[in-house]
Amino acid sequence: MRSVTYSMSVSLDGYIVGPDGGFDWTVPDEEVFRLAIDEPRGVGVHLLGRRLYETMLYWETADQDPSLDDAEREWAALWNPLPKVVFSTTLSEVQGNARLASGDVAHEIARLRAEPGESEIAIGGATLAAAAAESDLIDEYRARVYPVLVGGGIPFFPQHERRVDLELIENRTFGSGVVFLRHRVVHR
Repeated sequence: MRSVTYSMSVSLDGYIVGPDGGFDWTVPDEEVFRLAIDEPRGVGVHLLGRRLYETMLYWETADQDPSLDDAEREWAALWNPLPKVVFSTTLSEVQGNARLASGDVAHEIARLRAEPGESEIAIGGATLAAAAAESDLIDEYRARVYPVLVGGGIPFFPQHERRVDLELIENRTFGSGVVFLRHRVVHR
């Protein structure tokens, strides 16, 4: 069965964006960007909420930007062909290799898991991940923890009174102070 992963950058105090909506502190250095480039290689489809989709729209045409470096071109070459499913109640159309979701996240994940293949189903966006977590659909959490306290904003983890046991399966510390943590959900 295809696994579902949730991966985002997060502040040390647990937020993916600060109270002002900013996330400029998540700009990766070369070493962390290499990790970000490697992540989509095992992904077969990426589920996104509207806000993350709109943020990532830049990459749909970024390969036309002459100022891109080789790593950014490599990222765009991986991101653009990746099938994307966008969850939104306000968008009527999407661009690139994306489609609007026809149901809720649980329905979409069940549909995607029924398809043949071993590639991962990746989730981006805290609100969408919270809905998947509430239905116990996330198999793995991947956090790039940045050494900054932002004091509030949108939390990485859903704020539900529910325990989820995790097993650390990978960790890396980068020269910039970013720590990558990869945890598998332990089903008891």
